Amino acid sequence: MNTLYAVSPLDGRYAGRTDGLREYASEAALMRARVQVEVEYLIALADLDATPLELSDDHREYLRTLYEEFDESDAELVKQIETEGYGDYSATNHDVKAVEYFVRERVGDPALSHVVPWIHFALTSEDVNNLAHRLLVKGAVENVLLPNLRSVRGLLADLAREHRDVPMLARTHGQPATPTTFGKEMAVFASRLGRAIGRVKDARDGLQGKLAGASGTYAAHVAAYPDVDWPAFAREFVEGLGLEQAPLTTQVNPCDDLAELFDALRGANNVLLDLDRDAWRYVSDRYLGQEATEGETGSSTMPHKVNPIDFENSEGNLSKANSDLVFLGDYVTSSRLQRDLSDSTVKRNIGAAFAYCLLGYVKLQAGLGKVVPDEQVMREDLESTPEIIGEAVQTILRREGHTDAYERVKDLTRGRRVTLDDFRDLFEELDVDEDTREELLDLTPAGYTGAAGQMVENAYE
Repeated sequence: MNTLYAVSPLDGRYAGRTDGLREYASEAALMRARVQVEVEYLIALADLDATPLELSDDHREYLRTLYEEFDESDAELVKQIETEGYGDYSATNHDVKAVEYFVRERVGDPALSHVVPWIHFALTSEDVNNLAHRLLVKGAVENVLLPNLRSVRGLLADLAREHRDVPMLARTHGQPATPTTFGKEMAVFASRLGRAIGRVKDARDGLQGKLAGASGTYAAHVAAYPDVDWPAFAREFVEGLGLEQAPLTTQVNPCDDLAELFDALRGANNVLLDLDRDAWRYVSDRYLGQEATEGETGSSTMPHKVNPIDFENSEGNLSKANSDLVFLGDYVTSSRLQRDLSDSTVKRNIGAAFAYCLLGYVKLQAGLGKVVPDEQVMREDLESTPEIIGEAVQTILRREGHTDAYERVKDLTRGRRVTLDDFRDLFEELDVDEDTREELLDLTPAGYTGAAGQMVENAYE
């Protein structure tokens, strides 16, 4: 399809940037994951002493090729079975049943005909679906989202280390405040993002799978083989897929684990949204210059402009991602009684939420890769705001026992434009020893950054 005619920008304008998620978020990917669950379950049944099902090593190897080598023609066949029918199969109008029939169709060797009755044995569709979705979600987070989050953190750490001693005016309540360094501010975001990444990893590792039948009671399993410890079987099977077992469920997996993951991703996104907005302001204040791309147009009418479009694009996509993640987290954790189907269509949109996350991360990386701190602009801003040393002055005077220190500095600076000479005149009037007077005279806005540089160094030792 020509991407110019795509309904969603994810498969249109941004298709190239979201390509990495196709392996985990497309309908073909979901088909493949369902085949994986069906095949591995079949093999697990063969390992039970109670069942007469036997599979040789060659049979197992062949069965696993059904998902390991699952390709476009396989996906098209599954879709055909679902929507049109194929061979002796009428159209199922049921996506999981279509997968079951696909596996039957691919087990064409007469030596494997004995496995057909065991395909999808005692399972409900949700047993297959919840596991398949989590295999895909886990893969997408592990192999696409987390690497990009770590890349953002790496860029922030590089900026922090490189510019740890570059003094910069801070702003609290939007007003000039005690100076910081550009590197220290980037280190704050790197630290916050590191903690957020940890939450995402924990949520990924905590994904839970369910395999317990139509109402979560193993009823069909127990009816067929009452002497088998089916909950133990299910736990071993689910853990074999790299998931934790959800031991108590209805027909559906309650999805609290997915909600926790969505919330963790939203937390990481909130850190990056904060960064996007600060970076945008730093560009606006000319604290950050941007490397212009040859031939690129910044404005259709103002040729001089280099707009902070990467940060703006990241902000928009992360905001959209968060909106979707909130909706998903709220919706998938609810089901009428033991099962309703409304969550099925909603879960198909998990990939879209992840895609908006990915776009935000990619564009933020592009933005961070283009910016260059302008030390001269930062210093000029500091020098034009000498009142910010007032905190240091009153603190030193308090140390020397001056009970009116705060009031004297307030009278000098509050609501007024002052210069360093105004401070020096104050220092000459003060009843302090000469060492303290020299200490006060040595104060400058650019030099008043405390332990900012050391804090960055300590963070990355």
